[in-house]
Amino acid sequence: MSFSIRKSLHPGLNLGEEHGDDHLEAETSVFGFWVFMMSDLVTFGMFFAVFATTMPLACCPGPKELFDLGSVAWQTGFLLASSLTSGMAILTLKQEHATRSASTKKLIFWLLLTVLLGCGFLYREISDFIAMAAAGGPPTRSGYLSALWSLVGLHGLHVTSGLIWCLVIVAGILVRGVDMRWKLTLLRWAVFWHFLDVVWIAIFSFVFLGGLL
Repeated sequence: MSFSIRKSLHPGLNLGEEHGDDHLEAETSVFGFWVFMMSDLVTFGMFFAVFATTMPLACCPGPKELFDLGSVAWQTGFLLASSLTSGMAILTLKQEHATRSASTKKLIFWLLLTVLLGCGFLYREISDFIAMAAAGGPPTRSGYLSALWSLVGLHGLHVTSGLIWCLVIVAGILVRGVDMRWKLTLLRWAVFWHFLDVVWIAIFSFVFLGGLL
């Protein structure tokens, strides 16, 4: 029976047999959260659909007057780098167990570095919003701008939530150590954070690059 259970587990959704019962618990917990994230994907899909219908109305001002592609590239770099550092945190959790003092410090280092990169992303994004508003492109100016601010702002709100969540995880680990609760929470957070990377690539490609073509 135990052999069949191990064979049914999905790589990436668990911790490894070295983690004992936490390994089996992670399978159900993380897969359930992954399914939940699909509802968030539907939400973003609706925002993308609304934006797509307003793209033909993008003028006065439009993308060429409002978009700073250099700043958007920085945002993309920050977020992709944070995906790497969050992945390093998960590898530390899985391979080094992060129960020893040195491994726990390494795990916290990668998580805090992820937060720092995420803050860099938000700083650039908020600066772009301020610049667009100053250039005559507030969300109330047109349907296109309302859709643009809503879509990009929704993603930014998710990033903010993810950063707060990550800091809560760091605080929990410092207080209670790396027990099952925080292992599973960290795996769910990683799914959420990588999901935001995928959504941003779609925004970068469809909204910003597509708007300038």
